[in-house]
Amino acid sequence: MLLGVIADDFTGASDIAGFLVENGMRTVQLNGVPTLDTDIDADAVVISLKSRSCPVNEAVSDSLAALTWLQQKGCQQFYFKYCSTFDSTAKGNIGPVTDALLDALGETFTIVCPALPVNGRTVFNGHLFVLGEPLNESGMRHHPVTPMTDSSVVRLMKAQSRGEVGLVNYQTISSGCAQTRSKFEELQSQGIRYAVVDAINAEHLHTLGEAAKHLKLVTGGSGLASGIAKNWAGHLADQSEAKAAGYPKKGKTVILSGSCSVMTNKQVAVYQAKAPHYAIEVEACLSDEAYGQEVCEWVLANLDDEYAPMVFATAEAEKLKAIQEKHGAEASSLAVERLFSQLAHQLKEQGVKNFIVAGGETSGTVTQSLAVSGFHIGPQIAPGVPWVRALDGDLSLALKSGNFGDEAFFEKAQEFFL
Repeated sequence: MLLGVIADDFTGASDIAGFLVENGMRTVQLNGVPTLDTDIDADAVVISLKSRSCPVNEAVSDSLAALTWLQQKGCQQFYFKYCSTFDSTAKGNIGPVTDALLDALGETFTIVCPALPVNGRTVFNGHLFVLGEPLNESGMRHHPVTPMTDSSVVRLMKAQSRGEVGLVNYQTISSGCAQTRSKFEELQSQGIRYAVVDAINAEHLHTLGEAAKHLKLVTGGSGLASGIAKNWAGHLADQSEAKAAGYPKKGKTVILSGSCSVMTNKQVAVYQAKAPHYAIEVEACLSDEAYGQEVCEWVLANLDDEYAPMVFATAEAEKLKAIQEKHGAEASSLAVERLFSQLAHQLKEQGVKNFIVAGGETSGTVTQSLAVSGFHIGPQIAPGVPWVRALDGDLSLALKSGNFGDEAFFEKAQEFFL
């Protein structure tokens, strides 16, 4: 095992796994920390946790358990994967988890690289941009769990971690690997623990990957994965057969959308004009014990349509705010996730084989409910969103982070069935 990835949510795990496969690494995604006797034959293993917005102590504990398993399997380099929009709060969880991983590895320095230019996430002079807008002016400022109100990754990291935070700007990175690595060494000699790195294009990511080859731990979004994978090119064999194992097969399919991101709102609106759709009522989730069965029966009645039926809790910012003010943000979120969990389990029992899921929290809930232990990684529907197929069954999932994919994503996902 060459590379071990600890991902803080399920969509993020499939996101980076897809990029590793595209860059030649035989990759398996595991859901949760496996037992020691779990035997995996792969160049890279991605362990997906549900640690993005859970209590800090739980996130740290789960991440360290994943690290221990990877170390016991002889892994050579480690990658802490978080969202390209740096989803976190003033207390974590990105900073505390990275602190803990560095300490456990006996290391004193790593890089912070959330950039994913192919999906419009760039870092310029330490500030994170989403499709050209500063993070705090993008749709992420309305995120129901981790609203992002500052675009400075340096400030964000400093507020939630131990140690000093420095910056490696785009001019240095544009100068090449040698200069970038020299800057890493300079910052480390100054006692800097974390280096936030600029990246505004794919070439920057490749330079950063090469410059970070010697680091035991790297951290970032999925964009850096392509550069890191290239470092292992001499160790990789053809993996077209492994990639083929991740293709979905034609069968009963459903779309479950819990994300309230700007792009998912657009995707839901476009898909509503094509396919059967059901809007979840939060009040019913909270008060009607029979509501889940009602939604399930609606899905089952619409599975034979040309396009898969869609159940969605997706709402625009103003409507979401009104729902949260009326029912409470946490109570509303938990009620909807409980419904998705119940629904996924019931639909699996009724023979649904393919699940297209939008939203990190929703993807984690659905994957856990389906009791899938791990995945083969298949073709990418959009950058960062591959189809994945269960290692131990015939279920396939497409786990989509909120703002990933274009407006026709839900329809495009169904074009890959064999």
